Amino acid sequence: MQWDFLLATLMNLSVNLLYTLVALFVGVKALLMIDDRLLKNVSFEEELKNGNVAVAIFASSILIFVALIVTFGFKG
Repeated sequence: MQWDFLLATLMNLSVNLLYTLVALFVGVKALLMIDDRLLKNVSFEEELKNGNVAVAIFASSILIFVALIVTFGFKG
Protein backbone atom coordinates (compact mmCIF):
# COMPACT_ATOMS: atom_id res chain seq x y z
CA MET A 1 0.00 0.00 0.00
CA GLN A 2 2.79 2.45 0.80
CA TRP A 3 4.58 1.78 -2.48
CA ASP A 4 1.44 2.62 -4.42
CA PHE A 5 1.13 5.91 -2.58
CA LEU A 6 4.81 6.69 -3.13
CA LEU A 7 4.57 5.87 -6.83
CA ALA A 8 1.45 8.02 -7.25
CA THR A 9 3.13 10.89 -5.43
CA LEU A 10 6.25 10.66 -7.59
CA MET A 11 4.15 10.54 -10.75
CA ASN A 12 2.17 13.60 -9.64
CA LEU A 13 5.38 15.45 -8.79
CA SER A 14 6.95 14.60 -12.14
CA VAL A 15 3.88 15.74 -14.09
CA ASN A 16 3.76 19.00 -12.14
CA LEU A 17 7.48 19.54 -12.62
CA LEU A 18 7.15 18.94 -16.35
CA TYR A 19 4.25 21.40 -16.54
CA THR A 20 6.28 23.94 -14.58
CA LEU A 21 9.31 23.64 -16.84
CA VAL A 22 7.16 23.99 -19.95
CA ALA A 23 5.43 27.05 -18.48
CA LEU A 24 8.79 28.58 -17.59
CA PHE A 25 10.13 27.96 -21.10
CA VAL A 26 7.01 29.43 -22.70
CA GLY A 27 7.13 32.48 -20.44
CA VAL A 28 10.74 33.26 -21.22
CA LYS A 29 10.15 32.71 -24.93
CA ALA A 30 7.14 35.04 -24.74
CA LEU A 31 9.31 37.72 -23.15
CA LEU A 32 11.88 37.33 -25.91
CA MET A 33 9.17 37.36 -28.59
CA ILE A 34 7.73 40.57 -27.17
CA ASP A 35 11.20 42.05 -27.17
CA ASP A 36 11.95 41.00 -30.76
CA ARG A 37 8.65 41.41 -32.59
CA LEU A 38 6.51 43.95 -30.80
CA LEU A 39 9.22 46.27 -29.54
CA LYS A 40 11.58 46.32 -32.51
CA ASN A 41 13.03 49.71 -31.68
CA VAL A 42 13.50 48.95 -27.98
CA SER A 43 16.15 46.58 -26.66
CA PHE A 44 15.54 45.44 -23.08
CA GLU A 45 19.23 44.91 -22.43
CA GLU A 46 20.31 48.31 -23.72
CA GLU A 47 17.52 50.13 -21.91
CA LEU A 48 18.37 48.37 -18.66
CA LYS A 49 22.02 49.35 -19.07
CA ASN A 50 20.90 52.95 -19.56
CA GLY A 51 18.88 52.80 -16.34
CA ASN A 52 15.36 52.84 -17.80
CA VAL A 53 13.11 51.88 -14.91
CA ALA A 54 9.98 51.39 -17.04
CA VAL A 55 11.60 48.60 -19.03
CA ALA A 56 12.71 46.93 -15.81
CA ILE A 57 9.17 47.10 -14.41
CA PHE A 58 7.71 45.70 -17.65
CA ALA A 59 10.16 42.80 -17.81
CA SER A 60 9.76 42.02 -14.12
CA SER A 61 5.97 41.99 -14.41
CA ILE A 62 6.17 39.38 -17.14
CA LEU A 63 8.59 37.30 -15.07
CA ILE A 64 6.30 37.60 -12.03
CA PHE A 65 3.49 36.27 -14.21
CA VAL A 66 5.72 33.34 -15.17
CA ALA A 67 6.52 32.77 -11.48
CA LEU A 68 2.79 32.61 -10.72
CA ILE A 69 2.35 29.97 -13.41
CA VAL A 70 5.25 27.99 -11.97
CA THR A 71 3.72 28.24 -8.48
CA PHE A 72 0.38 26.93 -9.69
CA GLY A 73 2.24 24.14 -11.48
CA PHE A 74 3.71 22.95 -8.19
CA LYS A 75 0.36 23.14 -6.40
CA GLY A 76 -1.19 20.85 -8.99
